[in-house]
Amino acid sequence: MAIQTDVDMEALDGILSATPDIDSGDLIYILQEIQTAYGYLPRPILSEMSNRTSIPISRIYGVATFYEQFHLAPHGKHTVRCCRGTACHVRGAQSVSDAIARTLKIEPDQTTPDMLFTFETVACLGTCFLAPVMMVDDDYYGHLTADKIQDILERYT
Repeated sequence: MAIQTDVDMEALDGILSATPDIDSGDLIYILQEIQTAYGYLPRPILSEMSNRTSIPISRIYGVATFYEQFHLAPHGKHTVRCCRGTACHVRGAQSVSDAIARTLKIEPDQTTPDMLFTFETVACLGTCFLAPVMMVDDDYYGHLTADKIQDILERYT
């Protein structure tokens, strides 16, 4: 039975036909390809993938929710990640996070209505020497203060 959805299945068709003999060992690669094609992992696509590959939907969701790289909701063009690790926390990460939320007018784990930014807080960015630190896409910004946030984010508009 076909899934009724507004999501175009064409990209999924291409991904699955390019990976013959799919098994659960291919799951991360396939999820990466789906996210590249759709910008996130649409639920109807994951259900259809499960139907076509016989990989249980619980296994698909288990992987998709375990790895932070995967998104189950539409994601903004730019991802802003603010570190909340110990080094960043003691050096003022909360005021940086608050400034990001104020500037973007969204809370962590939300996306701006124009789909330009998604704001996330993360346990660690691995750059404690830059604390407090945030990333915008692949760009690191360290030794931050709340008053630097607006100027940095305006570079991405």
